[in-house]
Amino acid sequence: MNKTELIDIIAERTGVSKTTAGKVLDAATATVMNTLRKEENVTLIGFGTFYVSERAERMGRSPRTGKPIKIAAAKIPKFRAGKGLKEAVQ
Repeated sequence: MNKTELIDIIAERTGVSKTTAGKVLDAATATVMNTLRKEENVTLIGFGTFYVSERAERMGRSPRTGKPIKIAAAKIPKFRAGKGLKEAVQ
């Protein structure tokens, strides 16, 4: 499913226009991104939790030359599925 298909389903299930459903989806994703940018968690009970994890600096290999290179430390977004989502997939 892509974003357009998701917007279509949201509009159909809620009875709002596709434009409104798109704006709501955009606002929701922007809010999640802004919250993660502040390194705060976003928890949707029954669905899951979005959070930021820190990846330590590590050594890797250049695929082109095979020489070792340093990979810088980074903050990455992660998602932990909630009980309801896990049960829905089973």
